[in-house]
Amino acid sequence: MSEAHIILCPGQGAQRVGMGRRWFDEFPAAAQTFGAADAILGDSLGKPLSELCFNGPSELLDRTDVAQPALYTCAVASYQGWIGDNEIQIAATAGLSLGEYTALHLAGAISFEDGLRLVALRGRAMQDAAESVDSSMVALIGADESQAVSVCATVTKLRPDLILVPANFNAPGQIVLSGHSEACDLAVQEADAMGVRATKLAVAGAFHSPLMQPAAERLATALESVEINTPHCPVLSNVTGEPHAAGESGLDVSIKSGLVAQLLSPVRWDTCCRWLAEHASGAYHEMAPGKVLAGLMRRIDRSLKVTSHDEPE
Repeated sequence: MSEAHIILCPGQGAQRVGMGRRWFDEFPAAAQTFGAADAILGDSLGKPLSELCFNGPSELLDRTDVAQPALYTCAVASYQGWIGDNEIQIAATAGLSLGEYTALHLAGAISFEDGLRLVALRGRAMQDAAESVDSSMVALIGADESQAVSVCATVTKLRPDLILVPANFNAPGQIVLSGHSEACDLAVQEADAMGVRATKLAVAGAFHSPLMQPAAERLATALESVEINTPHCPVLSNVTGEPHAAGESGLDVSIKSGLVAQLLSPVRWDTCCRWLAEHASGAYHEMAPGKVLAGLMRRIDRSLKVTSHDEPE
């Protein structure tokens, strides 16, 4: 493991029943990570987190308030199992939405416990915000950013009382919109008229939109008491598509404000990956669970090969 490594961390949607089980069974370091998470969260999720990861049920694991701490823990466990007793050189880390917290932890910016407590609160706050208003998300297949912006502008001009904004720029041809459910229905119609395929997603609510303001406020309060250390490598911000950088108030304040803004702003994963391609050098590794980020990378830059650690080799 002498070469440098670029670590990619999955976001919500990658969860599945059974995730992390082989890492837990075969690697003591991974088992220790799951054990620590169980001790930290206790019965706050209804069952121990490890039991939810390994046995489900899926309808519970898919809940935003459960999926987020589960994904964070599984990714960290797979990383610990993968590196074992080795010391590795990390050139950069990046995570999709929720995965940005995992990326910050693996870069040394936040402790495992603080990261876990934050994502548990974030998931609960996002679930609550989603349940307070009838909202959803829509995937645009084959659209570019200008088309996505046009769909949002047309819908909100027709219905100024509704919110509809771009939420995810995941890869070329894969953009997600977010807003009121009625606005999402209108977006499907407008996209169809433009010749763009649109699919309403089965999600709890309008993530990465102004409808997440109540969640953003709760997250901001929680972040006030969290210690942020200087990361030992660049960590990509979903909001800017570039590494977190110190502003006038310092890096810790900049990271905290970026995490709050992330709940209300589009995730620029495409831009993050293009920054990595241009500025970072190393082998790409996707932490468990799933292979979503490897698939997105094939759409962004086919020359970059991503090794997925969904299961131990």
